[in-house]
Amino acid sequence: MEVCSLRLSFLLFLTPVDTATTACFNTKTGDIEDGPALDPLPVFKAVERDGAVYITGDAETIKAGRRKPNFKCTSTSGDKVVVVGGGSGALGVVEGLRNSGYSGAITIISNEGYLPIDRPKLSKALLTDLAKLQWRDEDWYKSGSVEIVKEEVVAVDFASKTVSTKSGGKFAYSKLVLSTGGTPRVLPLQGFKVLGNIFTLRNVHDAKKIVDSIGEKGKKIVVIGSSFIGMEIAVATSAGNDVTVVGMEKAPLERVLGEKVGNLIRKGVESKGVKFYMSAGVDKAEPSTTDSSKVGSVLLKDGTKLDADLVILGVGVAPATEYLRDNSVVRLESDGSLKTDESFSVVGLKDVYAIGDIATYPYHGPGGSGKYVRIEHWNVAQNAGRVVAGHIINSSVEPQFFTPVFWSALGAQLRYAGNTMASGFDDVVLQGSPDEGKWVAYYASGDTVVAMASMGMDPVMAQCAQLMQLNKMPGKKAIQDGLDVLSVGPPQ
Repeated sequence: MEVCSLRLSFLLFLTPVDTATTACFNTKTGDIEDGPALDPLPVFKAVERDGAVYITGDAETIKAGRRKPNFKCTSTSGDKVVVVGGGSGALGVVEGLRNSGYSGAITIISNEGYLPIDRPKLSKALLTDLAKLQWRDEDWYKSGSVEIVKEEVVAVDFASKTVSTKSGGKFAYSKLVLSTGGTPRVLPLQGFKVLGNIFTLRNVHDAKKIVDSIGEKGKKIVVIGSSFIGMEIAVATSAGNDVTVVGMEKAPLERVLGEKVGNLIRKGVESKGVKFYMSAGVDKAEPSTTDSSKVGSVLLKDGTKLDADLVILGVGVAPATEYLRDNSVVRLESDGSLKTDESFSVVGLKDVYAIGDIATYPYHGPGGSGKYVRIEHWNVAQNAGRVVAGHIINSSVEPQFFTPVFWSALGAQLRYAGNTMASGFDDVVLQGSPDEGKWVAYYASGDTVVAMASMGMDPVMAQCAQLMQLNKMPGKKAIQDGLDVLSVGPPQ
């Protein structure tokens, strides 16, 4: 075995290790403590000599930079977990169970037609290659005795603990995890439901349709919606195309980031050639003069006409719970979601969990105070899946709070930690050099900093996520007075 020593020349925080998506690992064991991440880190023997730190390990492991989790299993117990949905949350449940030694049967039922994927890559890069999108290959699931069923679930009988699929299949469960994600909303306006080349984006099939429609580029693309999906699609399609974003807000992403930060984002995206119509209402979609079956333009309420070869809608998603709407046992919230407790157990149902876009759960982050929120972040879904796995393994263990984090490709990488849905925010404190693309915005409710966003200052986001998780985030006044959160020291 070849053995190497690698000199470390970077500062190692005691708790969070900042990756491209600011995942968090335990520095003693390498295990994942906070997503988004699937593979834990390898652990090496470290020694200090002459003021430098060295690690010792075999070359292959050092170069890999990660280790495969313990997943192989031959089901031996009579228990069976059925997971409905094939997204990030589903994978969090499955890997959490097997990594913790669960030996019961596991079945994933998903109607997408492929294995769980890294969904954010769809809007950020319009990727359509499953080899680059799927988290794990089929052999991986087989090694863990995980059954994959590519069908649509149409009903759940909670009394008999049975899930039914469209083809007539019946799947019994001892524990059920509902992780069906969201259904993209469409505009209930003239033309939008009947004309071709009007798209939403949720899965690989949607991405392929958009890519095929763009073809050799040079297309006029109208993106309706100025939140994250719309903005990411605008950036992803901007090269070689004429892209216009239509938004109802004064500034892109205003509801989440505020007007000032939203305009910072807008400026960066405009540098990619994207045009904006803000504070705008859509009237209708009009047919093309050359092919009346396809869209040719979008008419705004002020009379502005935007020519379009294709239209992409990014106007939000609704919880994908259609298969439960006629079920007399379950009570859906007004938005179609399922209310859960801190362990993501569905309120009023035994042995049933809900995670991801369909779950409304009590938030205990800064400013949350247990208020119920529904957060559409894939890392929240993945972490919720791990919480569910832990609860299935040992229901007496109290679930740990995790800080919601996400990133967005908006010309530059935006990082975000925390949540404003529970408390809202009444002030934004901006630090850094916005003109240079290096800034951090702190969102405060009173003196409590409930969330932050940054560009070009990634370590600040990693630090804040951990400080929030430990309830040690500095207040607004301290930050206004010039406090650099990195000076607080490694959170423990």
